[in-house]
Amino acid sequence: MYEAVTAVPDGESTVRRFAATAARQGYDGLVVRNAPSADPAFDAAAVADEFGVDAVDARVLVGDDPTDVSGRVKSARDACTLLLVRGGSPELNRFAAEEERADVLSKPMAGRGDVNHVVVRAAADHGVRIEFDLAAVLRESGGPRVQALRDLRKLRELVEQYDAPYVVTGTPRSHLELRAPRDLRAVGEAVGFDGDQIEAGLAEWGALAARNRHRRDPDFVAPGIERGPHEDDP
Repeated sequence: MYEAVTAVPDGESTVRRFAATAARQGYDGLVVRNAPSADPAFDAAAVADEFGVDAVDARVLVGDDPTDVSGRVKSARDACTLLLVRGGSPELNRFAAEEERADVLSKPMAGRGDVNHVVVRAAADHGVRIEFDLAAVLRESGGPRVQALRDLRKLRELVEQYDAPYVVTGTPRSHLELRAPRDLRAVGEAVGFDGDQIEAGLAEWGALAARNRHRRDPDFVAPGIERGPHEDDP
């Protein structure tokens, strides 16, 4: 299972500190959302050697509207293993769900965002994972927490209805906010998931990373097509 984190300078903990905590909590890997700017310099091999945790480089595209984001998709896609597009408005949610080069529609219920059957069906059709962000349930109280639970329940119902792919995260910005998989299972049950579904959403990050790394391999041509051992022979 993997957790998606924000490291310094945007977050409060280094990748190494996150990795040390994740290893103790039983995670197999981390998705570093801000890997291009993470400090110290992102080094997946060093993290794996020291902590036994797979560190996946990711990038989150953030913009005010689809026009602001669309021009940056190709360069971001080429530069990272996982590409997330932050939603938060009906227009951005629809754009991300229909963008096959994106791996994850992140924070679809943030801001004035809402998700309907059109967005979820598009995500299912284009293979874009919808992110279940449990941060507000974990760290808010009162009205904001109640609203977050309501939003997540609605999102879960739509995802189940259309069998859309999804990922799960607590979006920690500090190693102190990192919660073990069993804790996220408990939160997920409050939303209506069962524990296995939450673990599947955590594992999906790793499955996406493995798929994309394979696609970036020089021998990969297209899904289902591999370059053979004599492909380059004269």
